[in-house]
Amino acid sequence: MQAKGSEFAVGLFVVAGLLALAMLALKVGNIHVLSAGGTYAVTADFNDIGSLKPKAPVTVAGVRVGEVSRITVDPVTYRAVVTLDILKKYRFPRDSSASIQTAGLLGEQFVSLSPGGSRQDLKNGGKIQITQSAIILEKIISQLLYSKAGHSSGHS
Repeated sequence: MQAKGSEFAVGLFVVAGLLALAMLALKVGNIHVLSAGGTYAVTADFNDIGSLKPKAPVTVAGVRVGEVSRITVDPVTYRAVVTLDILKKYRFPRDSSASIQTAGLLGEQFVSLSPGGSRQDLKNGGKIQITQSAIILEKIISQLLYSKAGHSSGHS
């Protein structure tokens, strides 16, 4: 009888360990399960998305409200078209803006929404008109280096 109790305890411990490993794998793999309440899709066009990827978070004031579901290129404007799946429990004004931000100095990129003041909400299939592209650190550094090189060679 005592052996069955210890076998049950060991089995329970193994199952708990496997669940913990599964949760860790989901967290490390940046796989998030959105709420069962469903989502609605909106799009936003950007000149440069940097290293934004599908499944990246969509946040408002640091709170996750959805995720990037698709990234394509508009064949006419050649701008990146980012499709955002927003949780249905969140509604945003139609004149909201979207910007691509970086978590920390070299962290992953995500989309940050800033609510507007319109009385009409974004609907499924809607489009965010006001966008700000990603700030690419490498571009800023190279511009700074070229401007410094231009100034030093001009004074020689």
